[in-house]
Amino acid sequence: MEIDYITTLGLIAGLLSTIAYLPQVIKTWKSKSASDLSWSMLITLCAGIILWLVYATYIQDIPLIAANIVTLLLASIILVLKIKYN
Repeated sequence: MEIDYITTLGLIAGLLSTIAYLPQVIKTWKSKSASDLSWSMLITLCAGIILWLVYATYIQDIPLIAANIVTLLLASIILVLKIKYN
């Protein structure tokens, strides 16, 4: 299967958007504090990512599916850490 330029662009965009959460996961993990993170932001973010994942699955967009799975994983880790350290 040949990957076209638009798919490559989507994969790169998804990768960059997704890894943007990694520093927050690391900071929260190391500091053992998530007090600066809003509950409503985290819950809204996770709900939005789930809806993006449903949409991406419906339209069968692999870059969106991959990016949203990883983003949901990272956002969920942050949410779990928020619960654990609260």
